[in-house]
Amino acid sequence: MPRRIDDRNIWVINGAVLLLGIAYGVSIAVLAIHLSAHGIPKLAMGALSASFAVGIAGLSIPAGWLIARAGAKKTMLGALLGYAVCVSAFPFLTTVAGLSLVRFFDGAFSVGIWVAAETALLSRSSPSNKAYVMSLYAIALAIGYVVGPLLARAVVSVFPTSAAFIAAAILACAAAAVIFALLDERAPRASEASGEPPAPATESSRAASVFWRIKTSCLATFSYGYFQASVVLFLPLYLVESKGIEEKQTIYITAFFALGMLSAATWMGRLGDRYGHLLVMRVLGALGGTMVASFVLLPSFASMCAAVFVAGATLASISPVSLALQGVVTPSADLGRANGFYNASYAVGMLIGPPLSGVLFTRIGGVAMLLHLAALWAFFVFFTALFASDDPRRARRMRGAPRGPETTGPWRPAPPRSIHAPPGHPRSSGSRPEPP
Repeated sequence: MPRRIDDRNIWVINGAVLLLGIAYGVSIAVLAIHLSAHGIPKLAMGALSASFAVGIAGLSIPAGWLIARAGAKKTMLGALLGYAVCVSAFPFLTTVAGLSLVRFFDGAFSVGIWVAAETALLSRSSPSNKAYVMSLYAIALAIGYVVGPLLARAVVSVFPTSAAFIAAAILACAAAAVIFALLDERAPRASEASGEPPAPATESSRAASVFWRIKTSCLATFSYGYFQASVVLFLPLYLVESKGIEEKQTIYITAFFALGMLSAATWMGRLGDRYGHLLVMRVLGALGGTMVASFVLLPSFASMCAAVFVAGATLASISPVSLALQGVVTPSADLGRANGFYNASYAVGMLIGPPLSGVLFTRIGGVAMLLHLAALWAFFVFFTALFASDDPRRARRMRGAPRGPETTGPWRPAPPRSIHAPPGHPRSSGSRPEPP
């Protein structure tokens, strides 16, 4: 694995992201219990989730602007410290207004971290392994979500739930220390990191043209945010009300989804780097959407767990592949702006999905809710087929052009470069965000 990724800064960023993921897992694991113990009603809890999503949506694009000026390292460092302040203040607030404000800035600082990390990773990865690098980033975050709740359980067995939020803040500060001490602030040259010619210092694409260039990636993350936020809330209810599954068993659904993602993400990234990112995204969307629709017909809990595993392996793996496509088609100087659009699309999906899914579930039923999610992925598949030429690999095949440098297969890495990034364009280091 290190032979395929010879830039140590990629490992530094993923190490910090792992610590951040654990911090997220610790705080999320006790969030509902803590709020309930302090008398916060369930309706208000939903409003807090919306505040978090609004923070992501509102600060995604400004984060790209900030990265273009301050650089990815400074932006990530400041956002990590800001998140640490927010999560440490959370247990000391007792009003819904105060909690909503903190959750808003929690989302704002989080998206700053994602945009900065993804920008740095994409600018430092070569065209032949972008999806592979982003899949490792997604896995680092996912592992944190698995380890975090285990750590939270250990903490709350000895201390009150407020201690879990302090532990999350300490982990975020540790991630900031890793970035401060080990991340090289200098950006790789665009020609070395991405295979593209360096952009002139005065080059600045219009926002509309940048968004149009990455429209398929934005639809991918919008669809995933819409889907993820909806199924987290309503799939357990559907299983209990329509399938007769015990409430305790529904916990395993999330575990199988995460396990599917963890087992398949790197392989899907390799396939995307080798055969075309948009093609792989289209196949994954078709398979995952089919699994969602099949839920209506599955008779046993075991078969449902298997379908959820496949859905996680396909739908959750779209995210790193879509980020890689974005990194391939976007000039380095515009990566921050592009990643701002990308994360804003994810947040909009999170905001729109649960209300619409809730209306369908309440008025028509769980079957209609699931089928409309399957239809969402069917539209995504149609859209990516309509704009298949957005993938440079497909466009070259249509023109009959020779295979370019990014066609170096994931199992045949390009010759190694120095692990020390050479100085380059001052804006090329801070031009891309992520996530999740």
